[in-house]
Amino acid sequence: MKGILLAGGHGTRLNPATAVVSKQLLPVYDKPMIYYPLSTLMLAGIREILVISTPDALPAFRRLLGDGAGWGLDLQYAVQDQPRGLADAFRVGRDFLAGAPVMMILGDNVIYGGGLSAHLGRAAGRTEGATIFAYPVRDPERYGVVELGTDRRAVHIEEKPTQPRSNLAVAGLYAYGPDVVEVAAELTPSARGELEITDVNRHYLDQGTLDVEVLGRGIAWLDAGTHESLLDASAFVHSVQARQGLMIACPEEIAFRQGFISRDQLAVLARDLASNDYGAYVAALAEGASS
Repeated sequence: MKGILLAGGHGTRLNPATAVVSKQLLPVYDKPMIYYPLSTLMLAGIREILVISTPDALPAFRRLLGDGAGWGLDLQYAVQDQPRGLADAFRVGRDFLAGAPVMMILGDNVIYGGGLSAHLGRAAGRTEGATIFAYPVRDPERYGVVELGTDRRAVHIEEKPTQPRSNLAVAGLYAYGPDVVEVAAELTPSARGELEITDVNRHYLDQGTLDVEVLGRGIAWLDAGTHESLLDASAFVHSVQARQGLMIACPEEIAFRQGFISRDQLAVLARDLASNDYGAYVAALAEGASS
């Protein structure tokens, strides 16, 4: 399975903080926002990842992430010159996907918690159909909403309903079989002129091949796309890291623990990092791994 990380858009909800910088480059506590969705894909075992962004922002992502080789990844980049909707990513990424299944995540999503790897593993293991991730919220009318039947399978999905039929919001993380490229190619733009991911998911629902992974107690899903939620996400990360002494969304650590890089490669990464708390954490990890 390959990965797509959507880091486009203009970040208007975060203006003026995003007047001259992509929101996915803003810090969520001690790391760039894009580290968090990137880490989620890595936890799913995905090593080939396409970062899609705007023409103005893409060079900064290249400078930050490079080709990913240091983390045992193959990072590639593509431009979405206009905001044509989430499903447009499959058109942009057609050549990159080359017939492979895909997991796509939005660049402002922070997902963390016990049991997450099991959810990701089940979704990453599929070769056909679709898996969406759902999360219970108090204000489902703000999101795409999925309703489950008595057998815990999806029976209805709707974008920002005025009268939600459940409290399960569709999180910005999706997995699809290779045919998603053709599904997206046949979509027509919505009233707002975009190719809607909800229409893609509804296709699989109609086909009876839409699975739902419900992220429940013990897992946090934060959309860091507003000033308030960005602050909340930073406070959450700070609280967990300060309490546990463990990093959230540290690509160096995940790459090592996933077997993407060796102990020696981790030690090289540690030497190249700044002498701050982040660098000290990776250095201690490398020293512990070598002892």
